[in-house]
Amino acid sequence: MEVSGLDSDGRQFKNAGEMWREQIGEEGEGEQQQHKKTRWYREGISYWEGVEASVDGVLGGFGTVNEADINGSEALLQTLLSDRFPNAGKNQHLVALDCGSGIGRITKNLLIRYFNEVDLLEPVSHFLDAARESLAPENHVVSDMHKAVNFFCVPLQEFTPDTGKYDVIWVQWCIGHLTDDDFVSFFKRAKVGLKPGGLFVLKENIARTGFVLDKQDRSITRSDLYFKELFSRCGLHVYKSKDQKGLPEELFAVKMYALTTEMPKRIHKTRSKAQANRPCIIK
Repeated sequence: MEVSGLDSDGRQFKNAGEMWREQIGEEGEGEQQQHKKTRWYREGISYWEGVEASVDGVLGGFGTVNEADINGSEALLQTLLSDRFPNAGKNQHLVALDCGSGIGRITKNLLIRYFNEVDLLEPVSHFLDAARESLAPENHVVSDMHKAVNFFCVPLQEFTPDTGKYDVIWVQWCIGHLTDDDFVSFFKRAKVGLKPGGLFVLKENIARTGFVLDKQDRSITRSDLYFKELFSRCGLHVYKSKDQKGLPEELFAVKMYALTTEMPKRIHKTRSKAQANRPCIIK
């Protein structure tokens, strides 16, 4: 990725390749590269293991953005359900996967109201324990037809979903922990988990240009252009995108992408017969 960036200390990198070589090593380094990559992921998990299992904790001390975040996501989700799943709530059984689910904040406040089943994927065990307790039937019941089913304590880079299981795979505020290669590998594997017509929703912080490496929690904030290059490598297409509104100005901008595996249909405009027969200059 030929875009410049910087880390949380202000150090400049010429491009993403230079940054990744420093963080996880060069191809061909064998065991040394694997050790660096393992350390990258271990330190990321270690950071979150030290964070309180609460809304304020998982939102980095900005628990007040929860309502705006859920409202923004719900507006997009309602549009997607109307477009792609018109029988939702009638005779269509919808299933979602909540990736990087944390304490189950998004499942509890949003997904479980629209999907009959929701699975949660989260590598930090005490977050997942809190989600399991919060979403237990005795503590949280939307209806008998809407429930959290599976709780997977597995990191994104190691997870492969069951074939054709999910209508929507929701990935929010977690993909920044994956290297570029693991980002592409994850989405390529996760594609098989979508039902026909299913889609991904990726919601993430957006850098104005290039990227910003957070050395504390081992994550990278990518620009819109950076994301779109990775989507292309994944064989994914942007079906809809939307900016999140109502967040504090001091935070990164946040963008939502609805991604499909099929090429968007193009609308071919046909000229009217009168236009087609209009005299023109032959060049």
